[in-house]
Amino acid sequence: MKFNPPQTLGNIASIIGAKSIGNSDFEILGLNEIHKVEPGDIVFVDHPKYYDKALNSAATIILINKEVEAPEGKVLLISKDPFRDTLRLIDHFSPFKKAEKAITDSAKIGEGSVIQPNVFIGNNVTIGKNCRIHSGVSIYDNSVIGNNVLIHSNTVLGADAFYYQKREGAYQQFTSCGRVVIKDNVHIGANCTIDKGVTGDTEIGEGSKLDNLIHVGHDTVIGKNCLFASQVGVAGCVTIEDNVTLWGQVGVASDLTIEEGAVVYAQSGVGKTLAANKTYFGSPCEESKGKFREIYTLKRLAKENQ
Repeated sequence: MKFNPPQTLGNIASIIGAKSIGNSDFEILGLNEIHKVEPGDIVFVDHPKYYDKALNSAATIILINKEVEAPEGKVLLISKDPFRDTLRLIDHFSPFKKAEKAITDSAKIGEGSVIQPNVFIGNNVTIGKNCRIHSGVSIYDNSVIGNNVLIHSNTVLGADAFYYQKREGAYQQFTSCGRVVIKDNVHIGANCTIDKGVTGDTEIGEGSKLDNLIHVGHDTVIGKNCLFASQVGVAGCVTIEDNVTLWGQVGVASDLTIEEGAVVYAQSGVGKTLAANKTYFGSPCEESKGKFREIYTLKRLAKENQ
């Protein structure tokens, strides 16, 4: 999430009542979680296990619950509860805005696009030219849709990330303030769900095609000309490069990469990064030739021992 206009360290400290360490005029450009941080961003950390990761990340403003030495070129915000104060900043700079009608006045819809009855289009949504959005689709606030995009009935773009922290014996949701970005010439089937980024973008690349009943988690970036068959489930913070094919019921764990041109056969479970231009199968999935030999060998041994 970027601040518009940029803020200062002193201003952010006053909003959340935190102690600042550094020049009060230090410029702050935005707020992001650890997977998406860039120079000028705030990142929060509230557990000693992750102090080094946050302090050495690209973020230049660290919201932390212990006074430590700041790396060169970085500043600190000292807070008793960094998680809580991060949510306070999100609510301050990106508050929930009620929609007053099914297609909000702030939505921008390009020439030639057809919006069927019973579609919801939220605040500040942008839809390009020559799109077709079928009945029952919900497009949440701030989503961006390119040209020549087809979205079938009952698909939801921009629901909250499945992102929680366990606090005092219960799960508290981290407020999602990111977006969904759909590039040109994408087709999305019926009953798909694409969650917005926690603080950044979930992105579907140009020319990619998604079948019915597919879920894409927060902050996942899908490349160009990918093909996903029905019931694929992709967790958050995944990078899927160009020309990847995932066949039916493939499940993909979080925070990994599927490299360009990889093909994953149906009902496989992806739990690690997959190399480019290879074919995979199984759960956990492996290169398909080896996996099929393993299955054949086990069947042969079973017959021999009957």
